[in-house]
Amino acid sequence: MRSNDAIHLGLMLLALAAAYLVPFELLLLAYVVLGPAHYFTEISWLHDRSYYLPHRGIAAALAVVAVVAALIDNASWFGFAMWGALVVCAMLAATVSAIESMLLFMVAIALSAIMYSSGSSLAVIGILIPTLIHVSVFTLIFMILGAHRSGSRVQGALVVAYIVAIATILLLPPAAEIRIASFARVGQDYFGNVGPALGRLFGVPGLVLDTRLTSLLAFVYTYHYLNWFIKADVIRWTAVPRARLAAMAAASAAATALYFYDYAFGFTFLLALSLIHILLEFPLNALALRQLGAAVRGAVQARYASPVAASVARSRSASAKSSKRPPRPR
Repeated sequence: MRSNDAIHLGLMLLALAAAYLVPFELLLLAYVVLGPAHYFTEISWLHDRSYYLPHRGIAAALAVVAVVAALIDNASWFGFAMWGALVVCAMLAATVSAIESMLLFMVAIALSAIMYSSGSSLAVIGILIPTLIHVSVFTLIFMILGAHRSGSRVQGALVVAYIVAIATILLLPPAAEIRIASFARVGQDYFGNVGPALGRLFGVPGLVLDTRLTSLLAFVYTYHYLNWFIKADVIRWTAVPRARLAAMAAASAAATALYFYDYAFGFTFLLALSLIHILLEFPLNALALRQLGAAVRGAVQARYASPVAASVARSRSASAKSSKRPPRPR
């Protein structure tokens, strides 16, 4: 096991242990302390790669949409903004022809109509895309792609460990006590809608932000941030001028300090910053989904192509032997 993989596993286990011991406190501290550093550094990294978009002006428009969305009170309209931005980014970054873009647009229109007709679906998607889907589903996709590209069994084992950690929290939820009541109240205020959204999605009435769900959110958020930081040597997000790195560190510290100075205004600022980084990452997420689909398709084709090739080879060999046999006397 490489040292980086060992650190990776250690941080994952540390996040899991903390999620069991202090889930309510960990969720808020991870979001407030680790979050800003992740947002600023990833936006910087995406900027150097033109946000995986054909023009950086589109990224500016996405940032404006994110700020406006942070001020929207209507859950359905907020969900429409998130869903629409994701579809547009997928069309721009993950399609390679006009036909693919048109097909994707038609599928998106059909899905939008289904969500609109079901009433609360747009609100549900608006809650889950920037929370659980962003911090857990896309994190898992990037982990799978990394393991696939490297061909590393250790990284494949890290993917399994991540899934097992989530399953452990869901099946064996912690019984942690609330140590800082104010943290739990603020967490309920700002993440309390995730429980009902999951309940509507899976048809589980009465699902709330209990200890189980809080522990899950605390783990996936903390690991999402840590996973970004430990990939500095892989994706080289630190390979920027020192002045920019210092500015990002100062901005991150200021964002955290702003929250503790005035948590209501600070959370609004962090929400806008978080949404900006999420929407700017949508093109990369869509591209990763396409790459994952290509990898799965390639693996399936390789699995079934080998037996077919072997069968064809045996058939050709048998035909060749048959043609070499001398004719039977009549």
